[in-house]
Amino acid sequence: MPADPVAITRELLRCPSVTPAEGGALTYLENTLKAAGFTVHRKVFSEAGTDDVENFYARIGTQGPHLTFAGHTDVVPTGDEKAWTHPPFSGAIANGELYGRGAVDMKGGIGCAVAAVLDHLAAHGGKPKGSISFLITGDEESVAINGTPKLLQWVEGMGEKFDHCILGEPSNQETLGDTIKIGRRGSLNGHLIVTGKQGHVAYPDRADNPVHGIVKLIAALTAEPLDAGSANFQPSNLEFVSVDVGNKTVNLIPGEARAMFNIRFNDCHTLESLKALLQKRAEKASGGKIKFEFKFQPSNAGVFVTKPGPFTELVSTAIKDETGRTPTLSTTGGTSDARFITHYCPVVEFGLVGQTMHAIDERVPVAELVALTAIYRKIVDRYFG
Repeated sequence: MPADPVAITRELLRCPSVTPAEGGALTYLENTLKAAGFTVHRKVFSEAGTDDVENFYARIGTQGPHLTFAGHTDVVPTGDEKAWTHPPFSGAIANGELYGRGAVDMKGGIGCAVAAVLDHLAAHGGKPKGSISFLITGDEESVAINGTPKLLQWVEGMGEKFDHCILGEPSNQETLGDTIKIGRRGSLNGHLIVTGKQGHVAYPDRADNPVHGIVKLIAALTAEPLDAGSANFQPSNLEFVSVDVGNKTVNLIPGEARAMFNIRFNDCHTLESLKALLQKRAEKASGGKIKFEFKFQPSNAGVFVTKPGPFTELVSTAIKDETGRTPTLSTTGGTSDARFITHYCPVVEFGLVGQTMHAIDERVPVAELVALTAIYRKIVDRYFG
């Protein structure tokens, strides 16, 4: 009998694996893949100030080419469980849809990949003409420190290399087959801090109001675009999301003003060149009269793109053959663990439709799970010739 992606996904959904809890999801995958002949490793990584995270790596085969399926079994919190039509960790099926936290993001993608690989192995004597692996993390929905980046380093330390990767994030916008993610913009968070001199509002000459300075700098930083976009990416955007002086008194000029911002940037910039650009613009606007500084948060979210070629064509063709749609090659959206994988091999993201991810009543049509499994199966079959 073919492997059942719905049954596999249901078992994963019944595991309460809210970041950083493993919740039984990795145990289920271990038992399932070991039974198919995979060698399985479960690694816990730690770092001061962060939660310990358990991760999963399973491989079958020892030769190339090596195709890996990547993903995460951790999920975001459920929110108000009473608001759910069906309990978020029940794996309930109703009206042709499978409900549960992580159904779309991204236990459904993992379930389909596992089912497709099991079917491929069953049709080829239990062994691929190369190697297939699963690279599964437990903190993608959090800070992504003790997950994929450290697991990749560990695998590399074992002397293993990947040739290509499919990350099963929910890449599609409206319909299965409409979008493949071939890149992601980078992300940089920071604070702009302007220091003035506190004083009485009736005597502004005795004070230095930092609100005036921060308004001027914000206007200067956002007056011109960061760039005009590139061949693969839309223009970068700088968004101020908070301006605060912590002042509850109307007759007091504050001594400091802070503004918080995020930049989603394309391949016209690096993290360092972007910081230098902001500094240059702020210095020009201040004219040496505004005392300011930037404090940037650490970022592991750099920009990347997988250039179209034979691998993206193979994936696109498999999608079109199953769905009749030619997918758009996109670099839009937020960040994903592909930003780490790209340093080890070419990676594309293709999974389910992301309409209900992170929402109350997250769910996926059963037919969509079956179709995604068929796409993954075509990819694996063609990848190994």
